[in-house]
Amino acid sequence: MNRKSLKDRLADLHAERVRTWDPAALKINIDQRRTLVETADPARWVQVGDRLDPFVLRDVEGGDLPLEALIQRGPAVLVFFRFAGCPACNIALPYYEEALAPGLRDLGATLVAVSPQVPERLGEIKTRHSLSFKVASDPDNALGRRFGILYTADEASQAAQRVKGGFIGDTTGTGTWELPQPAVVVIDHERVVRFVDVSPDWLVRTEADPVLEAVRDITLVPAE
Repeated sequence: MNRKSLKDRLADLHAERVRTWDPAALKINIDQRRTLVETADPARWVQVGDRLDPFVLRDVEGGDLPLEALIQRGPAVLVFFRFAGCPACNIALPYYEEALAPGLRDLGATLVAVSPQVPERLGEIKTRHSLSFKVASDPDNALGRRFGILYTADEASQAAQRVKGGFIGDTTGTGTWELPQPAVVVIDHERVVRFVDVSPDWLVRTEADPVLEAVRDITLVPAE
């Protein structure tokens, strides 16, 4: 299948912004992304080989999702995204539904999309795209903080959001400007991290193939 890459889909989003956004607003968006890339410190992020302490996420459909349950039958793949209304996230998660979820099911892995947004607001992205995988809330950004992947919008971005009548903490229900940088983390049955990819630029996200390769390495299933 000649599937369009996630990179190309997000490039289309940026091209649409170039065509339709006010140049000043576009500059704020581009400058924020550039700043996050330039100031990124990979040493702060969760690392391959780390053995994780237990954690608990909240399923948007109700109930807790403890780490032990996620890895009970195979590897867990955590995809961190920002919030339900994030335009890039509404491209990335349907892509993962199409390109990643089927292969992970075949390998016995559990896929969970994770955001700090409160469950009652977060569930709409799962419904909107009929996602077959779990979508979960990270209460108080606890796991994002532990993984070292959080960022806070710069002053120009904050000012632009206030002009629109609010701030991101109102949207997410968290009361904070903090959001996770898009990231994919693969965890094996012993709670050991086997793959990490963090994207300071939210328009550059992890493609499906390297995730599937990492899970195959864990499960010892060769690629077809």
